[in-house]
Amino acid sequence: MRFVQDNHCRSPRGVVRGLHYQLQSPQGKLVRAARGRIFDVAADIRRGSPTFGKWVGVELDDRAGQQLWIPQGFAHGFCALSEDADVVYKCTDFYAPAGERGIIWNDTTLEIDWPVSDPLLSDKDSRLPLLAEAGDNLPLYGGLR
Repeated sequence: MRFVQDNHCRSPRGVVRGLHYQLQSPQGKLVRAARGRIFDVAADIRRGSPTFGKWVGVELDDRAGQQLWIPQGFAHGFCALSEDADVVYKCTDFYAPAGERGIIWNDTTLEIDWPVSDPLLSDKDSRLPLLAEAGDNLPLYGGLR
């Protein structure tokens, strides 16, 4: 992989960020917890994918140093589990604000087993649509836009 951008995000305990993806200029992301502990999620939202709607979630922390690869076309989100968490992720393409999209964190189609029931959300993340409402605003399997 060729990484072109590094991002850093700090969140207090109970914050859920995401689920985010880029429709134009899709990004693969290599995610790690630089400080603290998070529950990190990758969800396959590629239209036509045999694993559409499936997700994986793992705990990442600064002690073990493990990382999670989020392929292009997958939605990404995380929950801060420690008092504060610094999340660092390397991206395969530059952030393009016009192409940013998202799916609401608690979408019942995805049934993600988040470790929180009443998270802290940004205004933007609280207004994200359901997966079923995204329609043509989802990436295509085998041929991302």
